[in-house]
Amino acid sequence: MTETGSAPTTIKVGVYFDLRNPAQWRQDPSRLYGFTLEMCEEAERLGASSAWFSEHHLFDDGYLTSPLTFAAAAAARTKRIRLGTAILIAPLHHPAEIAEQTVVVDILSNGRVDLGLGTGYRVPEFQLFDASLKARYRQTDDTVRRLRELFSPDGVQPQPVQKNLPIWLGYQGPQGARRAGLLGAPLLSADAALWEPYAAGLSEAGHPLDSGVMAGGFQGYVTDDPERDWAMLKTHLAHQLDSYRHHMVEGTDAPPAKPVDVDRLVASGRSGPLGAFTYGTPDVVAERIRSYTAGAPVTEIFLWASVGGMSEEAVARNVNTICTQLAPLLAQN
Repeated sequence: MTETGSAPTTIKVGVYFDLRNPAQWRQDPSRLYGFTLEMCEEAERLGASSAWFSEHHLFDDGYLTSPLTFAAAAAARTKRIRLGTAILIAPLHHPAEIAEQTVVVDILSNGRVDLGLGTGYRVPEFQLFDASLKARYRQTDDTVRRLRELFSPDGVQPQPVQKNLPIWLGYQGPQGARRAGLLGAPLLSADAALWEPYAAGLSEAGHPLDSGVMAGGFQGYVTDDPERDWAMLKTHLAHQLDSYRHHMVEGTDAPPAKPVDVDRLVASGRSGPLGAFTYGTPDVVAERIRSYTAGAPVTEIFLWASVGGMSEEAVARNVNTICTQLAPLLAQN
C-alpha cells in the first residue's frame, strides 16, 4: 500500500441532492426545488461542510439536469457551506460554458464552489447533446486542462473569486484514479482502494504525494432507529437503484436489469456505487466510513439527503441525523 504520510484523522461531512421526483411519490416540482434549497440552508445551519448536486438527463423521475444552475440558487441562500457538482458530465458541455457558469456561482457564493467533473456513460444523454461516447475520458482530461487556462487571469471574464478553483475528477476505477493523479487533480472518490493508483499517477507525473486529495459520496443511510426507518427507506432505495440500472442500459444491447434485492444488498458488505449500501446507527455508519477511507487522504464524504424521492419529513430528519449525529463522530481524532 502506498504511504500517504498525511492521511486525515478527521473527515468533514456533506449532503448530496439529485432532486428525483418519482411518479409514485410525485410532488409539485417547484415545491421540491424550493424545499431542497431549504434543506441546503438547514444543512448549513446544522454545521454541514458542503452540499453537492448531480447531473443526468432524460430520467423518467425528473433527475436534476443542471447542477450549476441549482448551485447558483443555493449560493444565494447560504453563506458558508461549500457547493459542489458531483458530477457535471464534462463531454456534454463546452469548456467555456462550464467555466463561465462556474464563475457566476463562485461569485454569487463568494468563492465556495467545488467543480466535480465526470465522463458520463448513458447513450441517450450523449445523443441528446449530439456528443460522442468515444474518447470521453480523453475529452474530460482535456476539459480539465482547458478549464485551468480559462480560470487563469488570461481566461474568461469575470474571473472566479477563488484563485485556484478546485476542479475534481469523479473517476471511480483504478485507471481513472491514475488519470486524475497524472493531471494532479483532486479525486472525487472516497474509496481508499483508489489511493494506490491515484498516488501512482501523481508520482509518475512528478506531483508530490502530499498534494493528493480525495473526497466523495458514501452509499449509506444513518438513523437513530434502524427498525423504524427500514420499511420506508427500502422502498425508496429500491427505486433509486433500479432507476440507475434501468437507465444505464438504455440505448445499448444489454438486457434489462433485474430488480435489486435491497435486503441482500445492505447485508452484502460489498463495495461500489451500485453494489453496496450501508445502513445503521451513527456508530455503525461512522465505523464503515472509517474503514472505507482508511489510509487514503480523504478529507470529506457526502451522503444522499434524499434517497429516491423520500418525503419532506424523512429528508429533514435525515439531514438532521447526518449533521448532528454522524458528523461529530467523523470529526473526532
